[in-house]
Amino acid sequence: MFSTFDFNVIARSWEVLVFKGLGFTLEVTLLSMTGGVIFGTLLAMMRLSSIKSMAWVAGSYVNLLRSIPLVLVIFWFYFLMPYIGAWVIGAKQPVQIGAFSSALFTFVMFEACYYCEIMRAGIQSVSRGQVQSGYALGLNYWQVMGYVVLPQAFRNMLPVLLTQTIVLFQDVSLVYIISLPDFVTIASKIAQRDGRLVEMYSFVAVVYFAMCIALSLVVKRLQNRIAIVR
Repeated sequence: MFSTFDFNVIARSWEVLVFKGLGFTLEVTLLSMTGGVIFGTLLAMMRLSSIKSMAWVAGSYVNLLRSIPLVLVIFWFYFLMPYIGAWVIGAKQPVQIGAFSSALFTFVMFEACYYCEIMRAGIQSVSRGQVQSGYALGLNYWQVMGYVVLPQAFRNMLPVLLTQTIVLFQDVSLVYIISLPDFVTIASKIAQRDGRLVEMYSFVAVVYFAMCIALSLVVKRLQNRIAIVR
């Protein structure tokens, strides 16, 4: 097989693959991670709320989305969001949202469910004594969360958050189903154009493997540092 392996097709295409395709994948990953962590933290606080209705709504949302395949959620948001948007604003025609906005919204809403469970564990890992001490000092609920609980929860859960981000980085490749120009989509188009599927998909696999291994090493180092601090 390697006797017919054409490295030239990779040499000719690596710039567009890396700077356009991989750049797009990293952009969606970082934006989705940021939005997912923020929304996931809010969901985690809702799930831990003493208000039962709020906890039930957050729990139902998390359990519902986690039970549905991500590829199906992408389809749902891509095809249904224009109609939902039109219903919300009272328009007669579907709202033009666009594939990128639809995909980004999907990943934020979907990944927030996983970040929620991670942050919920992080919040629960902070001792109740510190929370009670914050209240004793005159802090309200949001101040206790912002100054006492969440900083420690983020530090404790940072390795796990990054591990979930690695999974998110891999999941972004699913945007090929709505024809967004991510790393896998561009590689697939080049492979079909040049008739070099083995070369292109091998290159994609190597890049994904190298980046995931590098990020995993970062996570391991963070785990060791946090363990030393404790």
